[in-house]
Amino acid sequence: MPKGGRKGGHKGRARQYTSPEEIDAQLQAEKQKAREEEEQKEGGDGATGDPKKEKKSLDSDDSEDEEDDYQQKRKGVEGLIDIENPNRVAQTTKKVTQLDLDGPKELSRREREEIEKQKAKERYMKMHLAGKTEQAKADLARLAIIRKQREEAARKKEEERKAKDDATLSGKRMQSLSLNK
Repeated sequence: MPKGGRKGGHKGRARQYTSPEEIDAQLQAEKQKAREEEEQKEGGDGATGDPKKEKKSLDSDDSEDEEDDYQQKRKGVEGLIDIENPNRVAQTTKKVTQLDLDGPKELSRREREEIEKQKAKERYMKMHLAGKTEQAKADLARLAIIRKQREEAARKKEEERKAKDDATLSGKRMQSLSLNK
């Protein structure tokens, strides 16, 4: 018994079993391919083959060739079950002449929101500089209060200086009067 009591293969990989229906379907597909190859060998150039096959080979387009390539590349059960994915988008290449470079370019949601945000910011700044926003009005009111306080402080300082000058002048007069006596 292996360590850890595990049963099974290497590194825990799950075994895949093929159902009997799938085996029968694969065998039938192989037999069908063998018959088609024999018919092609017997037919030679294809002049005596099925008229449907000849018509298809004459009228084949690039899209049909791509579908045939896709059919050949399928593996396993995919070849037996015809499923088309509705979400699969076939990529088509555009020619340079088909490209529309001069037409209006569609913007993504993020790009549109970014442009709108920039325009809104510019409008706000214009209104702010004109003094029409609430913030600008508050700023102007605060500046007016500060100006008044500075004017009052300058006026008080000037009055104190004049008072000091008057006091020194009056003190000198008193001194000179007392010396004169």
